[in-house]
Amino acid sequence: MITGAAQMDGAILVVAATDGPMPQTREHILLARQVGVPYIIVFINKCDMVDDSELLELVEIEVRELLSQYEFPGENTPIIRGSALKALEHDVDWTSKIIELAEVLDSYIPEPKRAIDKPFLLPIEDVFSISGRGTVVTGRVERGILKVGEEVEIIGIKNTTKTTCTGVEMFRKLLDEGRAGENIGVLLRGVK
Repeated sequence: MITGAAQMDGAILVVAATDGPMPQTREHILLARQVGVPYIIVFINKCDMVDDSELLELVEIEVRELLSQYEFPGENTPIIRGSALKALEHDVDWTSKIIELAEVLDSYIPEPKRAIDKPFLLPIEDVFSISGRGTVVTGRVERGILKVGEEVEIIGIKNTTKTTCTGVEMFRKLLDEGRAGENIGVLLRGVK
């Protein structure tokens, strides 16, 4: 959770309209602040289960106060009221709220500038040995671009090793390249 949060360009904080902010809501906002998540958008879920509009207003006020308490712009933070369940059931009124959430994501959280013009750097977070395929290293590309077939250097505690990238994958999809800002898996030739 912390590793992933430290790499985020923004976050969606989901709060149940039926419960309002819970202790873990505060913890997630604090964590976001501590690891430097720059933007938060709020989705108040389960609004279909709350008939009282004043109660929804109260939940929104509490969330805004909590955000402000941790130095996020509580008054200006986008808050969308919706129902994920009803949207999944194709209820048009609630599906439109998910579309609104996606639009707010695009407009409120700016596309970060990525250092793709610099030499490739991938801090390795995990290593997997896949029988019949080879060794896969995973992590978030810090800078640059890595294309399949390019030579890479593995630098660390042991001696520097040169090898070739034989595959790039992201979320189970094969790619031709991995770019700065992406979480990728890199298949390396002849590395154990």
